Amino acid sequence: MAGARDGARLANAWCRNQLPVRTIQYVRRWASTGATGTSSNQAAADLADLESTTAFTAPAPDQTMAEAFNASQRSQSSEHRLPGNRYQYHPPKYYRGPLHPVQMPPSSDPTAREFVPGPFSFPRLKHTYDSTIAPDLLTLTYTHVPPGTPPSQSQKGTLREWDDSSPYHKNRPRRGPRGGGSSRLGILERKITWNNIPEIEAVTINSFAPMASQKKEYLHVALAVVQAITGRHANTTTIKRSVVQWAVKKGDKAGAKVTLRGAAAYEFVDKLVTLVLPKIKDWPGIKASTGDSAGNLAFGLEPAWMAYFPEIENNYDMYPPKLVPGCHIFIHTTGTSDRQGRLLMQALGFPFYGEVSH
Repeated sequence: MAGARDGARLANAWCRNQLPVRTIQYVRRWASTGATGTSSNQAAADLADLESTTAFTAPAPDQTMAEAFNASQRSQSSEHRLPGNRYQYHPPKYYRGPLHPVQMPPSSDPTAREFVPGPFSFPRLKHTYDSTIAPDLLTLTYTHVPPGTPPSQSQKGTLREWDDSSPYHKNRPRRGPRGGGSSRLGILERKITWNNIPEIEAVTINSFAPMASQKKEYLHVALAVVQAITGRHANTTTIKRSVVQWAVKKGDKAGAKVTLRGAAAYEFVDKLVTLVLPKIKDWPGIKASTGDSAGNLAFGLEPAWMAYFPEIENNYDMYPPKLVPGCHIFIHTTGTSDRQGRLLMQALGFPFYGEVSH
Protein backbone atom coordinates (compact mmCIF):
# COMPACT_ATOMS: atom_id res chain seq x y z
CA MET A 1 0.00 0.00 0.00
CA ALA A 2 2.88 2.35 0.84
CA GLY A 3 4.48 1.67 -2.53
CA ALA A 4 1.27 2.51 -4.38
CA ARG A 5 0.90 5.83 -2.54
CA ASP A 6 4.51 6.78 -3.28
CA GLY A 7 4.04 5.98 -6.96
CA ALA A 8 0.96 8.21 -7.18
CA ARG A 9 2.80 11.11 -5.53
CA LEU A 10 5.73 10.81 -7.95
CA ALA A 11 3.33 10.79 -10.95
CA ASN A 12 1.51 13.93 -9.75
CA ALA A 13 4.77 15.76 -9.13
CA TRP A 14 6.10 14.85 -12.57
CA CYS A 15 2.88 16.08 -14.26
CA ARG A 16 3.04 19.41 -12.44
CA ASN A 17 6.58 19.96 -13.65
CA GLN A 18 5.77 19.07 -17.27
CA LEU A 19 2.46 21.04 -17.75
CA PRO A 20 2.72 24.82 -18.20
CA VAL A 21 0.96 27.08 -15.72
CA ARG A 22 -1.85 29.18 -17.33
CA THR A 23 -2.42 32.69 -16.12
CA ILE A 24 -5.74 34.50 -16.70
CA GLN A 25 -5.60 38.15 -17.56
CA TYR A 26 -8.62 40.18 -16.44
CA VAL A 27 -9.29 43.22 -18.60
CA ARG A 28 -11.39 46.12 -17.41
CA ARG A 29 -14.22 47.02 -19.77
CA TRP A 30 -13.64 50.77 -19.36
CA ALA A 31 -9.96 50.48 -20.06
CA SER A 32 -10.35 49.77 -23.77
CA THR A 33 -7.19 49.97 -25.84
CA GLY A 34 -9.03 49.97 -29.20
CA ALA A 35 -10.25 53.55 -29.01
CA THR A 36 -8.34 55.60 -31.51
CA GLY A 37 -8.78 58.87 -33.27
CA THR A 38 -10.31 57.16 -36.30
CA SER A 39 -13.25 55.74 -34.29
CA SER A 40 -14.02 59.13 -32.75
CA ASN A 41 -14.11 60.73 -36.18
CA GLN A 42 -16.48 58.03 -37.42
CA ALA A 43 -18.85 58.65 -34.49
CA ALA A 44 -18.89 62.36 -35.23
CA ALA A 45 -19.74 61.66 -38.87
CA ASP A 46 -22.63 59.39 -37.84
CA LEU A 47 -24.06 62.04 -35.54
CA ALA A 48 -23.89 64.60 -38.32
CA ASP A 49 -26.38 62.55 -40.40
CA LEU A 50 -29.12 62.95 -37.78
CA GLU A 51 -31.73 65.68 -38.20
CA SER A 52 -31.17 68.65 -35.98
CA THR A 53 -34.85 69.72 -35.97
CA THR A 54 -38.14 67.84 -35.48
CA ALA A 55 -41.77 68.45 -36.41
CA PHE A 56 -42.45 69.68 -32.88
CA THR A 57 -39.89 72.46 -33.21
CA ALA A 58 -40.75 73.38 -36.83
CA PRO A 59 -42.14 76.91 -37.21
CA ALA A 60 -45.89 77.37 -37.71
CA PRO A 61 -47.19 78.46 -41.15
CA ASP A 62 -47.39 82.19 -41.58
CA GLN A 63 -50.60 84.17 -42.15
CA THR A 64 -50.09 84.37 -45.91
CA MET A 65 -49.93 80.58 -46.28
CA ALA A 66 -53.02 80.11 -44.08
CA GLU A 67 -55.07 82.60 -46.13
CA ALA A 68 -53.97 81.01 -49.40
CA PHE A 69 -55.41 77.63 -48.33
CA ASN A 70 -59.11 77.53 -49.32
CA ALA A 71 -60.81 74.28 -48.28
CA SER A 72 -64.00 74.79 -50.32
CA GLN A 73 -62.10 75.66 -53.47
CA ARG A 74 -59.79 72.70 -52.98
CA SER A 75 -62.75 70.28 -52.61
CA GLN A 76 -64.37 71.61 -55.81
CA SER A 77 -61.23 71.32 -57.90
CA SER A 78 -61.34 68.80 -60.74
CA GLU A 79 -58.28 66.88 -59.60
CA HIS A 80 -59.91 65.92 -56.27
CA ARG A 81 -63.48 65.48 -57.50
CA LEU A 82 -64.99 62.00 -57.69
CA PRO A 83 -65.85 60.66 -61.15
CA GLY A 84 -69.28 61.42 -62.56
CA ASN A 85 -72.33 59.29 -61.99
CA ARG A 86 -72.02 57.57 -65.34
CA TYR A 87 -68.51 56.38 -64.48
CA GLN A 88 -69.64 54.66 -61.26
CA TYR A 89 -70.75 51.02 -61.31
CA HIS A 90 -74.38 50.38 -60.39
CA PRO A 91 -75.57 46.77 -60.19
CA PRO A 92 -78.75 45.96 -62.12
CA LYS A 93 -81.96 46.24 -60.17
CA TYR A 94 -83.59 43.12 -61.63
CA TYR A 95 -82.29 39.72 -62.64
CA ARG A 96 -82.86 39.30 -66.38
CA GLY A 97 -81.75 35.71 -66.81
CA PRO A 98 -78.47 33.84 -67.19
CA LEU A 99 -78.02 34.91 -70.85
CA HIS A 100 -78.21 38.65 -70.22
CA PRO A 101 -74.86 40.41 -70.81
CA VAL A 102 -75.10 42.32 -67.51
CA GLN A 103 -75.29 39.95 -64.54
CA MET A 104 -75.99 40.78 -60.91
CA PRO A 105 -72.99 40.45 -58.57
CA PRO A 106 -73.20 37.84 -55.80
CA SER A 107 -74.65 38.87 -52.46
CA SER A 108 -71.16 38.66 -50.91
CA ASP A 109 -69.93 41.48 -53.19
CA PRO A 110 -70.03 44.91 -51.46
CA THR A 111 -71.43 46.46 -54.65
CA ALA A 112 -74.47 44.15 -54.65
CA ARG A 113 -77.85 45.47 -53.60
CA GLU A 114 -78.41 42.47 -51.30
CA PHE A 115 -75.02 42.86 -49.59
CA VAL A 116 -75.19 42.66 -45.79
CA PRO A 117 -71.95 43.32 -43.88
CA GLY A 118 -70.89 40.81 -41.30
CA PRO A 119 -71.04 38.54 -39.49
CA PHE A 120 -69.41 40.42 -36.63
CA SER A 121 -70.03 37.78 -33.95
CA PHE A 122 -70.31 33.99 -33.73
CA PRO A 123 -72.92 32.75 -31.21
CA ARG A 124 -71.81 30.16 -28.70
CA LEU A 125 -74.76 27.88 -29.44
CA LYS A 126 -74.08 28.05 -33.19
CA HIS A 127 -70.47 27.03 -32.56
CA THR A 128 -71.67 24.12 -30.42
CA TYR A 129 -74.09 23.06 -33.14
CA ASP A 130 -71.44 23.08 -35.87
CA SER A 131 -68.80 21.29 -33.81
CA THR A 132 -70.84 18.80 -31.76
CA ILE A 133 -74.60 18.64 -32.37
CA ALA A 134 -74.60 18.35 -36.16
CA PRO A 135 -72.06 15.47 -36.27
CA ASP A 136 -73.91 13.68 -33.45
CA LEU A 137 -77.27 13.94 -35.25
CA LEU A 138 -75.71 12.60 -38.43
CA THR A 139 -74.19 9.67 -36.53
CA LEU A 140 -77.30 8.79 -34.50
CA THR A 141 -79.62 8.78 -37.52
CA TYR A 142 -77.28 6.98 -39.91
CA THR A 143 -78.82 4.01 -41.71
CA HIS A 144 -76.47 1.83 -43.70
CA VAL A 145 -77.73 0.87 -47.16
CA PRO A 146 -75.54 -1.60 -49.09
CA PRO A 147 -74.54 -0.44 -52.57
CA GLY A 148 -76.93 -1.59 -55.27
CA THR A 149 -79.98 -1.76 -53.01
CA PRO A 150 -83.04 -0.33 -54.81
CA PRO A 151 -84.78 2.47 -52.89
CA SER A 152 -87.92 1.45 -51.06
CA GLN A 153 -91.12 2.99 -52.37
CA SER A 154 -93.97 3.59 -49.95
CA GLN A 155 -97.56 3.74 -51.17
CA LYS A 156 -98.59 5.89 -48.22
CA GLY A 157 -99.48 9.40 -49.26
CA THR A 158 -99.22 8.79 -53.01
CA LEU A 159 -101.88 9.45 -55.62
CA ARG A 160 -104.06 6.47 -56.56
CA GLU A 161 -104.87 5.25 -60.03
CA TRP A 162 -108.43 4.57 -61.19
CA ASP A 163 -109.43 0.93 -61.56
CA ASP A 164 -111.05 1.49 -65.00
CA SER A 165 -114.29 -0.07 -63.81
CA SER A 166 -116.19 2.68 -65.61
CA PRO A 167 -115.61 4.23 -69.03
CA TYR A 168 -115.65 7.63 -67.35
CA HIS A 169 -112.40 6.78 -65.54
CA LYS A 170 -110.39 7.10 -68.72
CA ASN A 171 -108.06 10.13 -68.92
CA ARG A 172 -109.04 11.20 -65.41
CA PRO A 173 -106.33 12.61 -63.11
CA ARG A 174 -105.20 10.36 -60.31
CA ARG A 175 -107.07 10.42 -57.00
CA GLY A 176 -105.72 11.69 -53.71
CA PRO A 177 -104.55 9.42 -50.89
CA ARG A 178 -107.00 7.62 -48.62
CA GLY A 179 -108.11 9.35 -45.44
CA GLY A 180 -108.71 13.02 -44.79
CA GLY A 181 -110.79 15.45 -46.74
CA SER A 182 -107.89 17.46 -48.15
CA SER A 183 -106.31 16.64 -51.50
CA ARG A 184 -103.01 18.22 -50.48
CA LEU A 185 -100.23 15.73 -49.85
CA GLY A 186 -98.37 16.02 -46.57
CA ILE A 187 -94.64 16.66 -46.42
CA LEU A 188 -92.72 13.40 -46.50
CA GLU A 189 -89.85 12.99 -44.06
CA ARG A 190 -86.48 13.10 -45.73
CA LYS A 191 -83.57 11.15 -44.32
CA ILE A 192 -80.87 13.08 -42.49
CA THR A 193 -77.77 13.20 -44.66
CA TRP A 194 -74.60 15.28 -44.67
CA ASN A 195 -76.39 18.10 -46.52
CA ASN A 196 -79.76 17.71 -44.80
CA ILE A 197 -79.04 18.08 -41.07
CA PRO A 198 -81.85 19.88 -39.17
CA GLU A 199 -80.95 23.32 -37.84
CA ILE A 200 -82.73 26.43 -36.58
CA GLU A 201 -84.00 28.58 -39.41
CA ALA A 202 -85.96 31.28 -37.52
CA VAL A 203 -87.56 32.03 -34.16
CA THR A 204 -90.85 33.95 -33.92
CA ILE A 205 -91.93 35.60 -30.65
CA ASN A 206 -95.60 36.60 -30.54
CA SER A 207 -97.17 38.35 -27.54
CA PHE A 208 -100.97 38.60 -27.44
CA ALA A 209 -102.65 41.27 -25.31
CA PRO A 210 -106.46 41.02 -25.68
CA MET A 211 -106.99 44.24 -23.69
CA ALA A 212 -104.81 46.26 -26.06
CA SER A 213 -107.82 47.45 -28.06
CA GLN A 214 -109.43 48.97 -24.95
CA LYS A 215 -106.36 50.24 -23.08
CA LYS A 216 -103.28 51.34 -24.99
CA GLU A 217 -101.07 50.69 -21.97
CA TYR A 218 -101.26 46.94 -22.59
CA LEU A 219 -100.04 47.39 -26.16
CA HIS A 220 -97.18 49.71 -25.15
CA VAL A 221 -95.95 47.29 -22.48
CA ALA A 222 -96.20 44.32 -24.86
CA LEU A 223 -94.14 46.16 -27.49
CA ALA A 224 -91.54 47.18 -24.89
CA VAL A 225 -91.24 43.66 -23.45
CA VAL A 226 -90.84 41.93 -26.82
CA GLN A 227 -88.36 44.53 -28.00
CA ALA A 228 -86.34 44.18 -24.79
CA ILE A 229 -86.01 40.38 -24.84
CA THR A 230 -85.23 40.18 -28.57
CA GLY A 231 -83.26 43.35 -29.24
CA ARG A 232 -85.31 44.01 -32.39
CA HIS A 233 -88.06 46.48 -33.23
CA ALA A 234 -91.41 44.78 -32.59
CA ASN A 235 -94.25 44.91 -35.11
CA THR A 236 -97.84 45.46 -34.04
CA THR A 237 -100.29 42.63 -34.80
CA THR A 238 -104.00 43.01 -35.49
CA ILE A 239 -107.10 40.87 -34.91
CA LYS A 240 -108.02 38.75 -37.95
CA ARG A 241 -111.53 37.83 -36.84
CA SER A 242 -113.96 39.13 -34.24
CA VAL A 243 -114.36 37.28 -30.92
CA VAL A 244 -117.35 38.29 -28.82
CA GLN A 245 -116.11 36.64 -25.61
CA TRP A 246 -112.92 38.73 -25.64
CA ALA A 247 -114.70 41.90 -26.78
CA VAL A 248 -112.40 42.29 -29.79
CA LYS A 249 -113.26 42.91 -33.40
CA LYS A 250 -111.47 42.53 -36.67
CA GLY A 251 -108.73 45.11 -37.25
CA ASP A 252 -108.02 45.94 -33.59
CA LYS A 253 -104.43 45.96 -32.38
CA ALA A 254 -103.66 42.77 -30.51
CA GLY A 255 -99.99 42.64 -29.51
CA ALA A 256 -96.40 42.49 -30.74
CA LYS A 257 -94.43 40.13 -32.95
CA VAL A 258 -90.75 39.70 -33.85
CA THR A 259 -89.03 37.16 -36.11
CA LEU A 260 -85.34 36.43 -35.50
CA ARG A 261 -83.06 34.77 -38.04
CA GLY A 262 -79.43 33.75 -38.21
CA ALA A 263 -77.19 34.58 -35.27
CA ALA A 264 -79.96 36.45 -33.41
CA ALA A 265 -82.13 33.30 -33.39
CA TYR A 266 -79.33 31.17 -31.91
CA GLU A 267 -78.57 33.81 -29.27
CA PHE A 268 -82.23 33.93 -28.22
CA VAL A 269 -82.48 30.12 -27.98
CA ASP A 270 -79.23 30.03 -25.99
CA LYS A 271 -80.64 32.62 -23.59
CA LEU A 272 -83.82 30.57 -23.17
CA VAL A 273 -82.03 27.30 -22.43
CA THR A 274 -79.32 28.78 -20.21
CA LEU A 275 -80.99 31.60 -18.25
CA VAL A 276 -84.79 31.60 -18.50
CA LEU A 277 -86.12 28.04 -18.49
CA PRO A 278 -83.95 26.75 -15.59
CA LYS A 279 -85.47 29.43 -13.32
CA ILE A 280 -89.06 28.27 -13.90
CA LYS A 281 -90.15 26.14 -10.96
CA ASP A 282 -91.74 22.76 -11.79
CA TRP A 283 -91.67 23.42 -15.53
CA PRO A 284 -92.27 20.04 -17.20
CA GLY A 285 -90.94 21.04 -20.60
CA ILE A 286 -92.42 21.19 -24.08
CA LYS A 287 -95.36 18.95 -24.88
CA ALA A 288 -94.20 16.12 -27.13
CA SER A 289 -97.32 16.29 -29.30
CA THR A 290 -96.59 19.84 -30.45
CA GLY A 291 -95.59 20.49 -34.04
CA ASP A 292 -97.03 21.15 -37.48
CA SER A 293 -95.69 17.93 -39.12
CA ALA A 294 -93.02 20.01 -40.89
CA GLY A 295 -90.34 20.26 -38.18
CA ASN A 296 -91.61 23.45 -36.52
CA LEU A 297 -92.32 23.42 -32.77
CA ALA A 298 -94.05 25.92 -30.46
CA PHE A 299 -94.48 26.53 -26.74
CA GLY A 300 -95.59 29.39 -24.50
CA LEU A 301 -94.39 31.38 -21.51
CA GLU A 302 -96.73 32.71 -18.83
CA PRO A 303 -96.68 36.41 -17.86
CA ALA A 304 -94.97 35.65 -14.54
CA TRP A 305 -92.14 33.85 -16.35
CA MET A 306 -91.29 36.86 -18.51
CA ALA A 307 -89.50 38.43 -15.53
CA TYR A 308 -86.80 35.73 -15.77
CA PHE A 309 -85.33 37.30 -18.91
CA PRO A 310 -82.20 39.24 -17.87
CA GLU A 311 -83.30 42.34 -19.81
CA ILE A 312 -86.52 42.54 -17.77
CA GLU A 313 -85.09 41.25 -14.49
CA ASN A 314 -82.49 44.03 -14.33
CA ASN A 315 -85.10 46.74 -15.07
CA TYR A 316 -88.17 45.17 -13.51
CA ASP A 317 -89.45 48.50 -12.15
CA MET A 318 -89.91 49.82 -15.69
CA TYR A 319 -92.63 47.26 -16.51
CA PRO A 320 -95.93 47.21 -14.58
CA PRO A 321 -96.40 43.61 -13.36
CA LYS A 322 -100.13 43.54 -14.12
CA LEU A 323 -99.59 44.72 -17.70
CA VAL A 324 -96.75 42.38 -18.70
CA PRO A 325 -98.17 39.76 -21.12
CA GLY A 326 -96.96 36.26 -21.87
CA CYS A 327 -95.67 35.13 -25.23
CA HIS A 328 -95.71 32.25 -27.68
CA ILE A 329 -92.40 31.11 -29.15
CA PHE A 330 -92.32 29.35 -32.53
CA ILE A 331 -89.05 27.67 -33.50
CA HIS A 332 -88.77 27.05 -37.24
CA THR A 333 -86.30 24.32 -38.22
CA THR A 334 -85.17 22.83 -41.51
CA GLY A 335 -86.39 19.38 -40.45
CA THR A 336 -89.09 17.72 -42.52
CA SER A 337 -91.00 16.09 -39.63
CA ASP A 338 -91.80 16.67 -35.98
CA ARG A 339 -89.49 13.80 -35.05
CA GLN A 340 -86.50 15.59 -36.56
CA GLY A 341 -87.57 18.84 -34.90
CA ARG A 342 -87.78 17.18 -31.47
CA LEU A 343 -84.42 15.50 -32.06
CA LEU A 344 -82.80 18.87 -32.73
CA MET A 345 -84.49 20.61 -29.79
CA GLN A 346 -83.49 17.84 -27.38
CA ALA A 347 -79.89 18.17 -28.53
CA LEU A 348 -80.06 21.93 -27.87
CA GLY A 349 -81.30 21.34 -24.30
CA PHE A 350 -85.13 21.51 -24.43
CA PRO A 351 -86.95 18.82 -22.39
CA PHE A 352 -90.14 17.12 -23.65
CA TYR A 353 -92.94 15.39 -21.78
CA GLY A 354 -96.00 13.34 -22.70
CA GLU A 355 -96.69 10.83 -25.43
CA VAL A 356 -95.55 11.34 -28.98
CA SER A 357 -98.47 11.37 -31.39
CA HIS A 358 -96.54 11.69 -34.64
